[in-house]
Amino acid sequence: MSTSTTFTRLALAAAATLWLSGGCALFAQGMPKPEAKGSPTMRASTIILTEEGVRNLRIETVPVEERDFEETAFTLGRIEAIPRTVGTVSSRIAGRVVELKVAPGDMVEAGAIVARVESRQPGDPPPVIPLRAPVGGMVTALNVHLGDPVEPDKNLLEITDLREVYAVARVPEHIAGRTRAADAPDTTKAGGTATAAHITVTALPREKFDGKLLRFGTSADRESGTIDAIFQLTNPGGLLRPGMRAEFNIVLSKRSGVMSVPRAAIQGDPATRHVYVKDFELPHAFIKTPVVVGEMNDRYAEIISGVLVVDEVVTRGSYSLGFVGGGTISLKEALDAAHGHEHAEDGGELTEAQRQALRAKRSGGSDNSHGHEHGHTGVSDFWMYTSAALFVLLLLSLAFRGGGGKGEDGDGSASGGGKHVDLHESEVKAADNSDKTGALSLKFCAMAVGQILSAWSLAFLFYKHHLFTVREGYSQC
Repeated sequence: MSTSTTFTRLALAAAATLWLSGGCALFAQGMPKPEAKGSPTMRASTIILTEEGVRNLRIETVPVEERDFEETAFTLGRIEAIPRTVGTVSSRIAGRVVELKVAPGDMVEAGAIVARVESRQPGDPPPVIPLRAPVGGMVTALNVHLGDPVEPDKNLLEITDLREVYAVARVPEHIAGRTRAADAPDTTKAGGTATAAHITVTALPREKFDGKLLRFGTSADRESGTIDAIFQLTNPGGLLRPGMRAEFNIVLSKRSGVMSVPRAAIQGDPATRHVYVKDFELPHAFIKTPVVVGEMNDRYAEIISGVLVVDEVVTRGSYSLGFVGGGTISLKEALDAAHGHEHAEDGGELTEAQRQALRAKRSGGSDNSHGHEHGHTGVSDFWMYTSAALFVLLLLSLAFRGGGGKGEDGDGSASGGGKHVDLHESEVKAADNSDKTGALSLKFCAMAVGQILSAWSLAFLFYKHHLFTVREGYSQC
């Protein structure tokens, strides 16, 4: 194989290496970058309010916690008086009411006089009999007025002790099978715990009552397939009254260590649930975060994914945040104030070209920067220099090959002319050694140049990749 052919192949190999390196560089420059923290998508999901806006919306946040989570069943019912706490007042003799000392809603003590009845028996004056309260409590019914005639079989008024009441729920039979009553044999013998329920009353929406399942009703409703479940409640202050409509969340099971948030924090439709997470970096900023919701009860919602235990979610005011939009402060302004340096309009970090344009604008000078970064500027310079080096190598290859051809033609013409050049054997060997040394030197130079250019191109790619990684890591801090 001739020296020129070897040199040409080396030059072509170096050219292929450079072309592949340049193509890799262009490909790396053209790769789509991952979404940064200040991207338009992140900006659209970030709501930034002013301090006045937070006060007006009455924003309240709570931390995401791992807590005991209850599986509950919802049903309706009513409040009833406990039969043993109800007392009725009546007269033992016929007569008429001459005095009433109570009215409906009054609180009386046991043994207190509540009315007086004048007897029909003759006398001057006729005898008057006082009527006393059989139990202490509230006057819940008054069936007579002053002067009305009374008979021994007529109930004059009713008094109820409301310190404890019954909450009666209409429970489907398949739900009743998963509950345990306090008077059930498996509860009393095994020392089990009766089923609990969280009860709210429509007339008292801010009050929460907890009760234990005492017993079931004596019969089920065939048409609705339900049975009465009787819960006993304490009634401090006498707020609960017989006949009130009640809502029941009956606890069927309980799990511990479940990551959950209050139900008020969950927004969106069942297919796209989301919460608003407080941004700890920006003041008065909240991030709309999609979540996967598991089971829900009357108080909490199980969170399968989307938030962490360290997050804080908005409870009060979360519904209103959905109508706020981007708020009155831009993401750029909030990030500038939080970080102490300039950001792009989308909240991302400024590129070098944008920084130069900003410095030129502040200094008042003219700059040919466009305010954005040309992605292939560095690659264009690299391509220009490597193309020039390749062109020089090709010229050297062609020149060397042309010189070799000319020498061969000269030898041919000399022999064709019949002239004979007599060279000494030592001079011939010296010339051959010189030619071989020159060819090896050129071969070494070509290989060295190719290796240097290849190494330089690979170092350039590594530098660009490292710079891209550092910038992305900084923007996500």
